[in-house]
Amino acid sequence: MTNDSSITQFLLLAFADTRELQLLHFWLLLVIYLAAVLGNGLIITAIACDHHLHTPMYFFLLNLSLIDLGSTSTTLPNAITNSLWNTRAISYWGCAAQVFLFVFFISSEFYLLTVMAYDRYIAICKPLHYGTLLGSRACVHMAAAAWGSGILDAVLHTASTFSVPLCQGNSVEQFFCEIPQLLKLACSESYLRELGVLVLSACLSFGCFVFIVLSYVQIFKAVMSIPSQHGRCKAFSTCLPHLAVVSLFMSIGTFAYLKTPSVSSPSLDLVVAVLYSVVPPVMNPLIYSMRNQELKDAVWKLMVGYF
Repeated sequence: MTNDSSITQFLLLAFADTRELQLLHFWLLLVIYLAAVLGNGLIITAIACDHHLHTPMYFFLLNLSLIDLGSTSTTLPNAITNSLWNTRAISYWGCAAQVFLFVFFISSEFYLLTVMAYDRYIAICKPLHYGTLLGSRACVHMAAAAWGSGILDAVLHTASTFSVPLCQGNSVEQFFCEIPQLLKLACSESYLRELGVLVLSACLSFGCFVFIVLSYVQIFKAVMSIPSQHGRCKAFSTCLPHLAVVSLFMSIGTFAYLKTPSVSSPSLDLVVAVLYSVVPPVMNPLIYSMRNQELKDAVWKLMVGYF
């Protein structure tokens, strides 16, 4: 029996046992991380430097890229280092910091996606009031609310998780410090306080999900009322990237946390964790830039000017 007061480090799940596979995972994770940094970094720089992109939609996209950059930087660098040096250890406080930052960025992203749904709703359903309802001050307040709510979630989850006594050793069955895996190390029935915080977060997330769904119901109604087909396609095309990002984020996250125990296994949990922690930050820049000519032009101008 191990008490949490005696734990100074945790042992994370290794991607592979053989040295050759560990090095292969090192290079694969490094390429993925650099792709995420490059993609999100280009979007952040292009939006910040191009005054034509200083609009509410791109302001929120800049915040989304900052969150994606922080999210990948929370989990991947440690996994890359562990694969390179053939180690599994992470310090107790390093694990706590990882939990805090991961919850912070994931929660902030979902809240920001909710704000971005509101932005698309106003742009399409109430275009004449767009400048009034989404002025610079309102945009800053909504973005700050998303970031602040993420901080509150992170504080509650981190405090409740690491106040639980640990009696099941220090081996975490995941490649980063994930709350469900940490709770498996808890003493029996001592994790109920964290379950309460999880229920609260689930209720807030469900409320955000309902808001996004209702926003798109109104958006679809407004788009279908546009008389010309070209106008309908043009209006709806501004929503497609956000809708794709929300669908990707929700589908992977739902499968990760709501899958039945009968289909759960360490290898499957590892794959799913990689999907929901790595894929959205890497794919979001591609999704937004593929169908957005203004953003592609700004990124191209930035790259041409640099080289």
